[in-house]
Amino acid sequence: MNQWAVLGTADIPNNGGQLKLSQRGQDFSIRLSGIRGDLMNSREHGSEEALAELGCARLGAIDRARVLVGGLGMGFTLAAALKSLLPSAQVTVAELIPAVVEWNRGPLGECAGQPLQDERTRLYIGDVAQLLTQNSQSFDAILLDVDNGPEGLTHSENSWLYSVDGLSALYRSLGPEGTLAIWSAASDPLFLIRLKKSGFHAVARTVRARPGKGSRHTIFLAQKGRAMVT
Repeated sequence: MNQWAVLGTADIPNNGGQLKLSQRGQDFSIRLSGIRGDLMNSREHGSEEALAELGCARLGAIDRARVLVGGLGMGFTLAAALKSLLPSAQVTVAELIPAVVEWNRGPLGECAGQPLQDERTRLYIGDVAQLLTQNSQSFDAILLDVDNGPEGLTHSENSWLYSVDGLSALYRSLGPEGTLAIWSAASDPLFLIRLKKSGFHAVARTVRARPGKGSRHTIFLAQKGRAMVT
């Protein structure tokens, strides 16, 4: 069997550890130092795609829809969001680590079909939390996959996004009936309660890493306004 070849490494800001991109044949892996197993793998991306499909489900016929993707990863969520939207849409993807952007512009980008090259894509290199606090426009959907979920953090700096203050900022950044979708490695009933206390109609959906098999992950789906989550 072919061995994994390291293509690059990248330091996470604020002493968050180091990412390592590796390739074996047509497969890619991103690992985080000190954490056992893959952080991301190009063979298992069903739940990342489900994040976008659920979060953008109401937007398929909406002209000039505006979507924010927090976390580029291997590009699968961004690609699925673009697939769900009209040509007039605009998708802003925020990625904290510049090297991850460069990996997606290289061979890794082929896995998801080079979504960064789509003319509807807007790239923001920096912390999605900072973008949320500085941004003046509203989004029709916000899709977050910046860590392992509310209780599965690998980087403590991400905790704000899942806090009461973070959820309030997310609520303000959405349009009147905007949708918030959050990826999590596991279920978290207390976080679901927190979403509802922040003003959202919210549910938790279980999805699989691969079609019909693989690890079970959770998508927290939250709707702003009177309309209930579909």
